[in-house]
This record gives sequence, structure tokens and C-alpha cells, in this order.
Amino acid sequence: MLRPHGWPTDRNHAARRGHAFGYNRGMPAALTQKIRDAAAQVAASARQVRLQKQRIAAYAASLPLKGVRRPQLDPRFSYTGRGEDTAAFVVTLNCVNFGSGYWPHIRKRPGMSGFMTMASHLVDLFRTHGPFIAAELSNLTAPDCANLFGQDLGNEACRELMSMYAQALSDLGSLLSRQYQGNVAEMILSAGRSAERLARLLAEMPLYRDVHDYDGLAVPIYKRAQITPADLSLTLPDHELGRFDDLDRLTLFADNLVPHVLRVDGLLEYQENLARRIDAEQPIEAGSPEEIEIRAVAIHAVELIVAQLRACGHDVRAMDVDYLLWNRGQQPLYKARPRHRARSAYY
Repeated sequence: MLRPHGWPTDRNHAARRGHAFGYNRGMPAALTQKIRDAAAQVAASARQVRLQKQRIAAYAASLPLKGVRRPQLDPRFSYTGRGEDTAAFVVTLNCVNFGSGYWPHIRKRPGMSGFMTMASHLVDLFRTHGPFIAAELSNLTAPDCANLFGQDLGNEACRELMSMYAQALSDLGSLLSRQYQGNVAEMILSAGRSAERLARLLAEMPLYRDVHDYDGLAVPIYKRAQITPADLSLTLPDHELGRFDDLDRLTLFADNLVPHVLRVDGLLEYQENLARRIDAEQPIEAGSPEEIEIRAVAIHAVELIVAQLRACGHDVRAMDVDYLLWNRGQQPLYKARPRHRARSAYY
């Protein structure tokens, strides 16, 4: 496995690029609205996933909102307090923040989920060696990733996932080298404190292009592209690399856990055959109508929850509700029931 070093840094130069290429870059700022609009359209016509709108008000009122703005980060899975190195960790982790459809088949650390296993391995690496430089990311292979994340390439599912991880990390290294002088801080600052613009920059990489066809409707979701600036804001709240002026524009980071929580809690109802397949732990095809409906209807549900909470005077964002529901999903009640699994590069 390649030995990582530190990111090349020139904060003044990066800041100048942020001024020159951030808000004035002329990039359209409608990405998250397109996500919301498409999710609402899918929810209105969905055949296999139904949103129980009449339960929104009571559900929103039941949510424990205290502390969602400043959540406690578990040091086993976070690399905080390191400035630009922390930013590099967040970007690198979210580059491989997918694989939930593979979790039943991977090698997990004791007591940890699939995501926690991958995050903890990366934390260990950063604490020992610091971040990768862009050129090293560009040259990572599937065996390198298997060593890094403690996986066995003799396992077909692991081999497939590690190959995708290698592609995702290589794409990141190439993007940084090509456009940002190998510097993750420069990429973040070039977004001009806009979470939406950073999501667009990340979506230049193929495995971030989380857009799907649903009966001729393009449905953008962009889970990993959106969660990256959100995580930067949580891990670097007092640093320029964690400051974004439009975090309220982000939507739910739709994966397979938050929709599961909403299903268990009675807000999402699945068509009988789909529910039976999920409960039997049968995989769902990535990009299928039912998989798109699960994720899109969950996004729309959270939009309605946020609207209800704001109408009641709560200053809440979709990312706050996402954090709350994702952590709720770690409880035994939710772990005891199967959630949908799809082998996807998007979550």
C-alpha cells in the first residue's frame, strides 16, 4: 500500500482562487432545487413507495431536536482538530462513502457496521501517516484499498467494492491534480463558501453523478456530493474550510438507512411485494424504479418534516434531520429489521 503524506498547502493562493473562481464562477445554483423538485414528482407518482403525509405533523413534533446543530462526533470515525488535514479526511472518506449493498459480505471490525469499519480504518491511517497526496490517490489499486480497509480480495463482493473504491480515489486524485494543484483546500475554497457549488465540483467525478432515469424524468440525488460540505461544517465549524453560507439548501443525504427509519416509524409504506423482498433480504437493483422511489420519497418526506418544523418556529435544516434519523437508525429497533440493499456507488 502506498504511504500517504500531507496535502500540499498554500492557503493564501487557495483563498485567492476561492475569490476568483467561487461565487463569480457563473455556475448555476439550482442543483438542490432540482433534487427537491424531482423528489416531489417521484413521490406524487410513485407506485411502490407511499408517503403517509397525514403523519408528518405528529412525527415532526416528536423529534428530539436538541443538539442537532452541534452533534458529538465519535473519534473512532472522525479525524477532527487538524485543520486542512481534517478537510482532507472528510473529502477522502466521502469519496468512498458507499457500499451499503456490500456490507453483508465484507469483513467488519467487531461491533462496527460496514461504514464504521471503513471510516475507522481511514482514521487509523490518517493518525499514523496523515493524508494522501493527490498523486498517490491517482495510483491506488484495488489491492491497495483492500489493505487499507482490511478486506479480502478473495471475496467476490469485496473485490468488486475495492475496485470501485480504487476508481473513486483515483478520480479524486486526478481531479485535484488537474484543477486544484493537488490541494483539497483549494478545491473547497474555490466553491466560495457555497455547499451547493462544492457539490457540483465533486459531481465532476463519474462516481458522484448520482442521477437516475425514472420514467423519463431525470432524478438527481447526489448523496455523497451533498454530505461532503455538511461533514466539513461539522468537523471544522470554526475553520474557513468548514464555512458555508447555504447549508440550508442541502437536502436529505438519501441512502438506505434513513428511508428504512422512516419506514419503521410509519412514514413510508412499501408495496407488498417490495416489502416482502426487502424483509427477505433480497437485493434491490440499483437504478430500478423501486430503488429510486425509496430514496426520492424519503427526500420529499424530510422536506415536509423540515417545513413543518419551521412553521412551528424551529430553525432546522434537512441536514439536521438527516443526522438525527441516521443516528436513530443505529438503535436495536431499526437494526433488527432488514433495510433495502443495492450494490451502488452512490451510497
